[in-house]
Amino acid sequence: MSADAVPTAVAVCDYICKSIVSQPDAVTIDVDGDDDRYELTVTVGDGDTGRVIGRRGRTAHAIRAVVRAAAAKDGAEVDIEFAD
Repeated sequence: MSADAVPTAVAVCDYICKSIVSQPDAVTIDVDGDDDRYELTVTVGDGDTGRVIGRRGRTAHAIRAVVRAAAAKDGAEVDIEFAD
């Protein structure tokens, strides 16, 4: 599955994650799913996982909320997983 299915959600997620981490070039987003439900798997560089998850998962929760709102423009629902 490509990012063409949910371009707004992927762009927003990419921008936010690259803004937070210390190695923005290492951020990759893989898209998987079907017509109305997608899963974005975000992979970051070594040592940056904690930055995107945040204390008690607050940053990850905020990223998920913003990207879900952006996905509404694409007419789809998204889930976000942060890979190690």
